[in-house]
Amino acid sequence: MQGQARLAAGRTEQGTVPFGRSHTLDVLRGLAIAGVMAIHVSQSFPSNIRAVDFAFMCGWTGVNVFYFVSAMTMCLMWTQRSGETNPIGKFYIRRFLRIAPLFWLAIPAYLLINGTGPSDNAPNGIGALQVILTATFLHGFWPDSVNSVVPGDWSIAAEMTFYLVFPLLITAFGSRRQLYLALAIALHLVNVCLFKPWAFALFSAYYGPGHEAFVWTTLHISFLNQLPVFLVGCALFFSLRDGFGRLDAAIVAVFIALSFAADRATGSHEFNYLMINLVLGGLVAGCIRLAIRLRPLEALGRNSYSMYLSHFAVIYGLRQLWPLADGLVSLLISYVVTAALSYLVARATWHLVERRAQDLAHRLTSAGSDRSSIRPPLAATAAGLR
Repeated sequence: MQGQARLAAGRTEQGTVPFGRSHTLDVLRGLAIAGVMAIHVSQSFPSNIRAVDFAFMCGWTGVNVFYFVSAMTMCLMWTQRSGETNPIGKFYIRRFLRIAPLFWLAIPAYLLINGTGPSDNAPNGIGALQVILTATFLHGFWPDSVNSVVPGDWSIAAEMTFYLVFPLLITAFGSRRQLYLALAIALHLVNVCLFKPWAFALFSAYYGPGHEAFVWTTLHISFLNQLPVFLVGCALFFSLRDGFGRLDAAIVAVFIALSFAADRATGSHEFNYLMINLVLGGLVAGCIRLAIRLRPLEALGRNSYSMYLSHFAVIYGLRQLWPLADGLVSLLISYVVTAALSYLVARATWHLVERRAQDLAHRLTSAGSDRSSIRPPLAATAAGLR
């Protein structure tokens, strides 16, 4: 009971951040989707200026910002709803109806756009197995189902798997942020030292010579490799709420040292990824502490999930019609057009799909029980994935 009370209580002592509805989370989502669009636009409309294309390619970090924001948002909403009955069941209903309807619409749309033939992400083509795994959000567990049906769906697989385990984690760990960090360390070392070498050998033999890079990439984006990012995000939430102590700093230092040693011993090349994520986590924390607000980015952030799913199709359509030769002007214009069209698609899907699904989630989780003190529109926005 004491642990649950501590989890529910948002401390506001000097030096801590009192969490409520944070507009900064929307700003961070907006920055994240801006980065994700940047990398994909630059791949289709390169400027052929090395420094510019490299800067746009760094937009891949937007996905990791999404992970941090998602973990912190889940912790925020869980603590705010700590008094409701059947919190785990209601959590699953809200998360499923937030993600599934739009994602299921994306599956046939991208099968129509991209076809089912062999590709970099599906060496043997797309069949019933890949479609079924994608529709059930299990595509992250088999290499040629990741990114093969819906572009970029590897992050959706990671998000949904995190949602599956999150209630178990926060129920067991509560606000004890050191436990999230300790588990992140353990899973990182298991992945680098045991799972990744074993899985690489297994799937390289399964797909045959010439597919080693494909297998290596899918293991890098696997859930086991991404879960420590979410766990650090959970620890970051409670550190911002309750204060960051010397023990936290010591654990992070141990994390870095052990990761460096494991990387040198195994050649996994995941140490750099860890360091990038720790820097991103620091930047996320800094933005929240400063309570940064910027309305255009907030607007993008509130619609970022649909923009994430739709911008691939927008880029594909533009590529078929684009009149300009590759270059800096083409890149900048195509980026602006992609962002604008993806935002318009997102507004349409909000009214046609997402709002209806969230209304259903609210009815299912409110009927016959104590109603959350959070007003439905506020909860729907704050709990959004993207």
